[in-house]
Amino acid sequence: MFKKIAVAAALVIASSSALAQQSPEWYVGADVGSTKIDGADRETGLGGFFGYKINKNFAVEAGYHRLAKADVAYYDPEFDADVRASAKFDQIDFSVIGTLPLSEGFNLYGRLGYNRLEIKSTATATIGSETGSARESQHENKVLYGLGLSYDFAPNVTGRLEVQKPHSDITKIAVGVALGF
Repeated sequence: MFKKIAVAAALVIASSSALAQQSPEWYVGADVGSTKIDGADRETGLGGFFGYKINKNFAVEAGYHRLAKADVAYYDPEFDADVRASAKFDQIDFSVIGTLPLSEGFNLYGRLGYNRLEIKSTATATIGSETGSARESQHENKVLYGLGLSYDFAPNVTGRLEVQKPHSDITKIAVGVALGF
């Protein structure tokens, strides 16, 4: 009888210590922020991301973000033209994230990775009854880095505040939430 109790106790202890170890975790999230492009006003940006937490200190993450969208409409008296233009700044990124636990629930993290920036612009001008338009798309591949602070609201819910530099001319400040599963 004593052997059965000892074996059962050993199994309970072994299983509880195995459960106490943090296992890798998938997460998905969204963020909203403000993007400053040198020479332009701040614009609101939105994005989504997903990642894999390798352990409590490292994760890999991928995301898509609309950094900024600007629309302009004006009248050009020199050419007697109505002009409309728009530009979209999109980002696809892949990063390694290093996390440093600060205190209960708070973490400091750094991001280093790759991002592909795409700028799509369109312009339309109307002079009298004639209309002309142009479209252009440009891509750049750049190093991405950032620094952030996160807080674990619950075991599977994390809020975060981050400053990112996707390009030397672009600074993004975002607040987001991640849900682990």
